[in-house]
Amino acid sequence: MRLYSDLAGWFHLLTAPEEYAFEAAHYRKALVETCDGPAVTLLELGSGGGNNASHLKQWFTCTLTDLSPEMLAQSRTINPECEHIQGDMRTLRLGRTFDVVFVHDAVVYLTELDDLRAAVATAFAHVRPGGAVIFVPDYIRETIKPETNHGGHDGPDGRSMRYLEWVRDEDPDDSQYEADLIYVLREADGSVRVEHDQCIEGLFTRAEWLETLQGAGFEAGEYPAGDPVECPGPIFAGKRPA
Repeated sequence: MRLYSDLAGWFHLLTAPEEYAFEAAHYRKALVETCDGPAVTLLELGSGGGNNASHLKQWFTCTLTDLSPEMLAQSRTINPECEHIQGDMRTLRLGRTFDVVFVHDAVVYLTELDDLRAAVATAFAHVRPGGAVIFVPDYIRETIKPETNHGGHDGPDGRSMRYLEWVRDEDPDDSQYEADLIYVLREADGSVRVEHDQCIEGLFTRAEWLETLQGAGFEAGEYPAGDPVECPGPIFAGKRPA
């Protein structure tokens, strides 16, 4: 996505960190209740602009990883006290373990089951025995539906952004769905431009998710979803056996 590269400087005007307080608290609950023993250290795979981490860091010592250096730069502006590491969730190996591993909606950019298996293996490699992992995709095959979303924010520097997102599934027989985003960007000097972004995102069944977690070695299940507006996506939770 361009929003993770040349347009990354606009990310916090698309989705503001303060909007994540409710869902971050729910994800913390899922991690703590799934984990055996203390849950102090957290690894996030695909941490993006750091919006969830801006709330999770009050409960955990956070290590944040993402493939995009531009997104890590955005995260550092709001999470300077957190460790940031560039890396691919499919191949990352830090040589240490954490109490919990968190993977939010960045997992949707994995469009093949083998890629999902690789990311789950990364999570397993980085969580201690008895530790917990949660994956939170936007949709699974059973819940996908065409929809249109919109929003955006005004920034303290005089810039503003509004967006329109169109989600659809062109082929119900494959493991992908499509999302187009239109951004209207207003600079501080009042000039306005329009940009387009297109995403091809992964879509797997509930059974594929659970089988992938179990195949990696996790005791796996589906954690109860939170508020349907604040955190509507399914939550797949796993515990590494002690």
